[in-house]
Amino acid sequence: MKIAMIGQDIPVLLPTLLTDLLFAGKEADARITVEEGNPAMQEVLRGYGEAVFRHAGIGGGITVSGDRKEVLRGADCVIYAGDPQAASRFFMDRSALGSDREEDPGLTDQARVNGGIGGLMHALRAGRAILDLCGSMDECCPEAIVINLGQPMARTTAVFLDRGYRCWGMGRTPMKGANGAETYAKRLQIPPERLRAETAGLPGFAFLTEIRDGNADLMPKLKKAAEKNELGSLSKRWLGWWDALPAGDVTDHAEFLPAQPDFIPEEKPEFGESVEKRKERILYMNTVREQGAEAREGAMAQLLLLSKAPPIRPMRLALALLRKETAEIPAVTRRNGREMPQLPEDAVIEAALCLKDGEEQARGIRVPDALAEVLREVDSANRLAAKAAEGDAGALREYVETDPALDGLDRLYCMDVVTALMALHGDVLDAD
Repeated sequence: MKIAMIGQDIPVLLPTLLTDLLFAGKEADARITVEEGNPAMQEVLRGYGEAVFRHAGIGGGITVSGDRKEVLRGADCVIYAGDPQAASRFFMDRSALGSDREEDPGLTDQARVNGGIGGLMHALRAGRAILDLCGSMDECCPEAIVINLGQPMARTTAVFLDRGYRCWGMGRTPMKGANGAETYAKRLQIPPERLRAETAGLPGFAFLTEIRDGNADLMPKLKKAAEKNELGSLSKRWLGWWDALPAGDVTDHAEFLPAQPDFIPEEKPEFGESVEKRKERILYMNTVREQGAEAREGAMAQLLLLSKAPPIRPMRLALALLRKETAEIPAVTRRNGREMPQLPEDAVIEAALCLKDGEEQARGIRVPDALAEVLREVDSANRLAAKAAEGDAGALREYVETDPALDGLDRLYCMDVVTALMALHGDVLDAD
């Protein structure tokens, strides 16, 4: 089994990826290949990975290379965690969308990460990088499955799917955040071992479909709290509109909707590691590399690396699919099929993935009709953005004409703004 890892966020995820691989696949001869262009970082990642494999005492190993085709050749699975120039390009968008005049702030509200004009530009840039990767995969591993961690999650996953790859994605988990299922459970004072919560919807736009304490349904209690404005003004408003409670970070949800008076997009969203966190991570990896994972210092460094890892577990998803396991994995992005029958079969949804011997078991999840309607609108915008990233000019125009995040704006003016932004990023979007 060969698993290739591509993207600038892979080093951040590597400790968890390797731990999940070695814990779940001790009898597997697992070969890991990592793309890394910086020679110094190649040594850090290679030495760290070798120390972890050596401590685990299993076959396989790790190769780190700047040669993408070497990394991909013969891969059974590609884990993609790329988001090229995400921070710098976002701030270019924000600057271009804003205005120096206090009485006319321009379209600063559209400087978003996942939705609206900003989300479209993000998708165009991210899609270009994915198309380049797919070109290499076509040559080196055309049958590989893809675990996608790139943002905007719905739109990047759609690009892989449109290119013919079997792709599953994992974004920011709706179990976390101010309105995450785990936060709701704490509010209701449910012990974690008794919590049963499920979410469904779209990536970044998921909703709570069930929350129980054993057999007790706690949804009515949560809805009453939302009606009293105890869960925030956005949750109260959306409960009134759709009879549903958001799951995860409500700022993600709001990005896919028109401007609202009590929502202001983040001026400085987080993209990957800070410089300080990167230096700390490299220090810990070097400690494991030099001292060994079994030594006291190395073991402590490894624990610190794992404690700072994101909560998503893409390796567990990859292993379940590759080994045809029976499993239930929360918040997985993929093509809908029959999972949510109120949405088109080719919608890109997010819901728990139930596998039996590696095959998905559709559950036919239903949501309130009003919510299903807005889910269809947001999904349509997501898939149009993906097609625009693939070079479909008609899809680009249709996105601007129909994206619900642009409701209330002059669509013709928005198209002029998008055209100007595409020219601004022409060095990336026109690259061959």
